[in-house]
Amino acid sequence: MRCLVLGGGGFMGSHLADSLLSAGHSVRIFEKKGRSTGDIAHILDRIEWHEGDFSNPLDIKTAVEGMDAVFHLISTTLPKGSNQSPVFDILTNVVPTVGLIEAAHEAGVKKIVFASSGGTVYGTPINNPISESHPTNPSCSYGIHKLTIEKYLALYNSLYGLDYAVLRISNPFGERQNPKGMLGAATVFLYRTLKGEQIEIWGDGSVVRDFLHISDVSEAFICALNYKGPEHVFNIGHGQGLSLNELLKVIEEVTGIKPKVRYTEGRTFDVQRNVLDISLARRELGWAPRLSIRDGLARTAAYLKK
Repeated sequence: MRCLVLGGGGFMGSHLADSLLSAGHSVRIFEKKGRSTGDIAHILDRIEWHEGDFSNPLDIKTAVEGMDAVFHLISTTLPKGSNQSPVFDILTNVVPTVGLIEAAHEAGVKKIVFASSGGTVYGTPINNPISESHPTNPSCSYGIHKLTIEKYLALYNSLYGLDYAVLRISNPFGERQNPKGMLGAATVFLYRTLKGEQIEIWGDGSVVRDFLHISDVSEAFICALNYKGPEHVFNIGHGQGLSLNELLKVIEEVTGIKPKVRYTEGRTFDVQRNVLDISLARRELGWAPRLSIRDGLARTAAYLKK
């Protein structure tokens, strides 16, 4: 299939591009102007590279022309800061995405696969693990914009039959993730441990998250592309949570280095426990994570040491 990956030059998108090429698909990547091609340098001669503005309808129209499937991985905001400007969040994520869906429909795209958020669309969990039928009450604008896009995809499916899949992804980590960034506790903690730098944790480290290696996320995207069944929304996680303190113990086992940790006052908006129920993805997509957290961290550590 001819596949467009919006945001394909980054951490998640570059791994997805690798997997699509390995599966025999052709790949076109859409990125903002001036974006580094470092993460896809090894496949640059095998893909199409398109630069443009996600908010520009003409750029998006050009990008989707001739495509069979579109993978939407772009987000202009992060969960933590999204509440500071919900209007910006809407104008730069929801509005352009509705334009994308419309352009895809007009161009005859067969399927859209959207990277949603298993960590924010549900809000404070009533129970764990969290299934797809759990109430959705996001506590941040980021989660609301993800959920809104899910609803527009469902609308276009109902109106025009445009097929789609939503992957509510947990906490991905792995090679090519920015170890100095604001996302990816597993990668950041691992990097700082290897460098002998201090790790700062809000609270006592008992917060539990669902960590998943990026290779398993990429495989889930491929399974979603191939899926022909009746479901549209899937949780994609490891299905087993680790507290931040437990994560640090695994990092120490993998590296042989005891992390330097500083605990600070907890944040009121942090959900105490978020673990996804992945039974629907197992049953419908035939997908399940292959790498243990330990093995995923070992692979990431080897990459960071290069």
